[in-house]
Amino acid sequence: MAATRRQSRRGSPRQAREKRPAPTWNPKTKLGKLVAGGTITTMHDALASGLPLREPEIVDILLPDVEDEVLDVNMVQRMTDSGRRVKFVITVVVGNGDGFVGLGQAKGKEVGASIRKAIDTAKIHLLEIRRGCGSWECGCGKPHTVPFAITGKSGSVEVTLKPSPQGIGLATGDVAKKILKLAGVKDCWAFTDGQTKTTVNYAKAVFNALQKNTEMRMMPYDVQHIGIISGATELANAEEPKDMIEEAS
Repeated sequence: MAATRRQSRRGSPRQAREKRPAPTWNPKTKLGKLVAGGTITTMHDALASGLPLREPEIVDILLPDVEDEVLDVNMVQRMTDSGRRVKFVITVVVGNGDGFVGLGQAKGKEVGASIRKAIDTAKIHLLEIRRGCGSWECGCGKPHTVPFAITGKSGSVEVTLKPSPQGIGLATGDVAKKILKLAGVKDCWAFTDGQTKTTVNYAKAVFNALQKNTEMRMMPYDVQHIGIISGATELANAEEPKDMIEEAS
């Protein structure tokens, strides 16, 4: 009898625990309303619309396979009249491993809440990067590396990403390797200068280089010869290179 009572007592709380339903999303921005209404169905169209990305739920709907990884957890202490106050600064990178990547940073009193806030911030700062075969040693025409050499800087850290042939892999530091992997870059050489031990500046320098990757103006010949695509590989059909050629011309 005692054993059955113990089993019933133990079983009752587990049966009572039910998963709470996800809160319904009420879009507040114009882009969010277009996504919720089904007018915009891809992340490429959302970023190409020119509307600001202000809601992380847009990324959750358009990129359900997005992954996140914590790059740095830094504890900040401050002495006040009431005593010592501790806060945590979290740096997170998100990406789907196929042309989209974002970097975010958040501060808070709790680690878990700060990580969730940093992930939302990274989703808001999502980028659609370009990939191609910019290495003269390869010439395969597949989007496996960066299309051209790009340099990013943050603080004292300066990072230069150069295209490499297939099979080299990510010949970079650990922080840059995590960001490029989530961005969908499979092969790349990285040359750094400055205090690369500062993880946050190193990550921001790599992200700054990827930002310049999206802003670089390209000639029509380079788009065709290098095989440059923007965003996801599955969306890089025959129509997308034409659009890129028209923008470059």
